[in-house]
Amino acid sequence: MKRISWIILGVAVALAASAPAQAQKYPDKPIRLVVAFPTGSPYILALLLSDKLREPLGQPVVPDFRGGAGGNLASEIVAKAPADGYTLLLTSATIVISPSLFPKLAYDTFRDFVPVTLIATVPNVLVVHPSVPAKSLGELVKLAKAHPGKLNYGSGGVGSGSR
Repeated sequence: MKRISWIILGVAVALAASAPAQAQKYPDKPIRLVVAFPTGSPYILALLLSDKLREPLGQPVVPDFRGGAGGNLASEIVAKAPADGYTLLLTSATIVISPSLFPKLAYDTFRDFVPVTLIATVPNVLVVHPSVPAKSLGELVKLAKAHPGKLNYGSGGVGSGSR
């Protein structure tokens, strides 16, 4: 009889220990979406994404635009935030380019982040003023080599998708 009591007690303990843990409700507060771009074309993407996520999540998703330094400022903010799922990062491929350009980042791309999903693809486009006598990339390169220092350009900065 004593042996049966010990077996029943052991089974009860095992069942209690293996009972599934009650999952926490997520999200139960607003989510911060740190956007690694200044206002502009990705701005509308962040607003659309925030709006689309609000209903299924049952919580506001608040965009926080932190453009600059090729996405490094926004990435650092998210890397230093608690890993609780309430601070997300909307960025581009620059997040995997930055470690090769900036050896002393305040975060580790591959340790501090987990990819969730691809939101969009964005083509790169090279444009020139109509007064520039180049109708192709090859012609533009020839023109630049023939006249060093004479052409100016704008880009999102070193490490960004446009440079």
